[in-house]
Amino acid sequence: MADDIASLRRVLKSCRTIAVVGLSAEWHRPSYFAASYMQSKGYRIVPVNPRYTEILGERCYARLEDIPHPVDMVDVFRRTEDVLPVARSAVAIGAKCLWQQLGVKNLEADALARAAGLDAVMDRCVKIEHARLFGGLHWVGVNTRVISARRAA
Repeated sequence: MADDIASLRRVLKSCRTIAVVGLSAEWHRPSYFAASYMQSKGYRIVPVNPRYTEILGERCYARLEDIPHPVDMVDVFRRTEDVLPVARSAVAIGAKCLWQQLGVKNLEADALARAAGLDAVMDRCVKIEHARLFGGLHWVGVNTRVISARRAA
């Protein structure tokens, strides 16, 4: 699993086209917030959700196999038990990374991806990791420049 800082940084630098499986068109959903943030940082977002035709100004696809161009990362916003077929599809389309979002931890999908040569990340948010590693925490007002649990007097 690509879980150390150097690996996460490498993955986020090299994977510029992200297929977001389970991306919602509803602005208040975590998938929308994460994808919107990554799009604002210059990443190409490819929505994958059969319920929609367009999200974030990008054409939405029903399945990974329907995407007509290369995808670097498959970012999964699905339940843990739904990830294995997504991992198989990620391998089939030649993705470089399978990223399972916070709360998503399918060990079989992780092993399948790694065996096929993909980087694999589990139980982490791509937006949070990008912000943490590339200075984007200020995007939601978090960067106070104070590292302390104590309140100012």
